[in-house]
Amino acid sequence: MGQNFWKKYIGDKAFYRMVLMIVVPVIIQNGITNFVSLLDNIMVGQVGTEQMSGVAIVNQFMTVFNICIFGGVSSAGIFTAQYYGKGSQEGVRNTFRFKFIVCMLTAAAAIILFVAAGEELIMLYLHEGAQSGDIAKTLAYGKEYLAVMILGIVPYAISQAYASTLRETGETILPMKAGIIAVFVNLIGNYLLIFGRFGLPVLGAVGAAIATDIARVVECAVLICWTYRHRQEHPFIQGAFRSLKIPRELTANIIQKGIPIMLNEIAWSTGQAFLLQCYSVRGLSVVAALNISSTVSNLFNVVFISTGGAISIIVGQLLGAGKMEEAKDTDRKLLFFTVSTCLVFGSLLALISPFFPLIYNTSGEVQSLAARFILIAAGCMPLYAFMHGCYFTLRSGGKTWITVLFDSVYVWIADIPLAFVLANFTALPIVLVYLSCQLIETLKCILGYVLVKKGIWLQNIVDTAS
Repeated sequence: MGQNFWKKYIGDKAFYRMVLMIVVPVIIQNGITNFVSLLDNIMVGQVGTEQMSGVAIVNQFMTVFNICIFGGVSSAGIFTAQYYGKGSQEGVRNTFRFKFIVCMLTAAAAIILFVAAGEELIMLYLHEGAQSGDIAKTLAYGKEYLAVMILGIVPYAISQAYASTLRETGETILPMKAGIIAVFVNLIGNYLLIFGRFGLPVLGAVGAAIATDIARVVECAVLICWTYRHRQEHPFIQGAFRSLKIPRELTANIIQKGIPIMLNEIAWSTGQAFLLQCYSVRGLSVVAALNISSTVSNLFNVVFISTGGAISIIVGQLLGAGKMEEAKDTDRKLLFFTVSTCLVFGSLLALISPFFPLIYNTSGEVQSLAARFILIAAGCMPLYAFMHGCYFTLRSGGKTWITVLFDSVYVWIADIPLAFVLANFTALPIVLVYLSCQLIETLKCILGYVLVKKGIWLQNIVDTAS
């Protein structure tokens, strides 16, 4: 039995070498990005609870935007990976064009929304109910931060169109390098502008926003310049902008299979923002504590997030090449790998949970809440890993409407109603409210297991697309 288990769930050295070649660069890039984000968060946290809370609220909106962009590039990305597996550069070029158009439209919509309704959005998260925080100051800091962050929306959108296509065609190192350069530019800029070093003005949260914008422009420039310099190795970029016309049949296929991914990401990310709004009715201290918790949790979560991306790429290429049994075996081993890895990383996160919040210059109430939120996130990490892996498995085979039901619809019919009722209509402590809303994800894991086990995702979606 032990040999059968090993053969079924554990790959050989060549398998893990292949997986790590894709996963490690993404983990490094995302890890450094989240580590610098953590340092940014700590820096802003040193200047007070109000600035930290204002930045946290706006960053929730930016996260929604970022995930919408991710959904936009992913909507065509499943085709990019399968076209690359099939050897069709023209197919890759057309999916890149689709990504670029969607990213620009999404960026324009976000700018209009934030300019027109930024203050109203921030006010949704500002409630009395705890000892910590000044609502008027938090609103003012949030508005200033948002006004500057808007300037970095377009370069970020362009970067993601390039970076995602490069990853899906096997080039994972360059996006990693561009990301590393950007995060160090961001880190240095934060140090100089938040605290006013070397004669520069003390800008606080606004300084953090300026540094982020500069970093996004740098990352965008690196990706564009490198791709054009290496256009022989990446021929999809040759002639990509001579026309933005995309074959009608491919457009229809992407809309049918891919647009549900984008709609799902939009619904899921807005759902997460609404969840935070539900928790925020318990006071600014909860917003601040969740900000601290999510910042350090995101640093550890890069493991299963990056592995999920690897599932999409590796399994998608196998499906595009028609290797169905190999895709099934590979997916099973990848799911086992991501859950096992997150058992280790979840344990490490649990170990630091009592100490990490003490770094922040905030109240004891906020620190205590944050420590308990971090501990809950650590315990649930293997749950998140399996859920995430199932999502990307279903998506790699084009079962996008099922992923909508599995992911965002579940958030809106299960997670949000539970959080809203418990936070608004019960006296249950906020920590138990948060725990309840995490544990309900167990039902989604069961659903994911059933769907993946049935193999409904085992299909080639590019044979008829052109």
